[in-house]
Amino acid sequence: MAIDFQGAHFPKSVILYAVFFYVRYLVSYRDLEEIMVERGVNVDHATLNRWVVRYAPQIAEQAQKRKRPTLGSWRVDETYIKVKGKWTYLYRAVDRDRQTLDLMLSEWRNLGAVRRFFKKTIASNGVPNKIVIDKSGANLAGAQAVNNILEQDHRFIKRITKPMMGFKALH
Repeated sequence: MAIDFQGAHFPKSVILYAVFFYVRYLVSYRDLEEIMVERGVNVDHATLNRWVVRYAPQIAEQAQKRKRPTLGSWRVDETYIKVKGKWTYLYRAVDRDRQTLDLMLSEWRNLGAVRRFFKKTIASNGVPNKIVIDKSGANLAGAQAVNNILEQDHRFIKRITKPMMGFKALH
């Protein structure tokens, strides 16, 4: 399934550039509006928001289909972020090169949430050779032997979500 730009009033390259810039960098829609004006594209911040909402999931889906095979070792951990002002668990999995494999938001930190996350991640990435889990009883020895780079990587996610004051919806 290709991304459908039919009916868009701007060229595909402009839309993709704006969505990429918003998703990749710590920038508000109003700041992105100014950046686009500097590049000769006069577009409203509300339009930029609609582009991100409409096209970012389609771009992510296409990227997921095209991504390279993951390495056999995963690092899996969770952290807290705010969603609608309520603390929520963000489960993340990365490979040893810090490439994000998958993520999931959950209201609970329990066995059911972890099972859903692993089922989802394995479905899209295959079965790993090794999973390093921070502070897990069964995997504690493995976690101590391997420096879990995911803990430091949480700062990147929180740096992006802080100006937005957290996510606005769980889905």
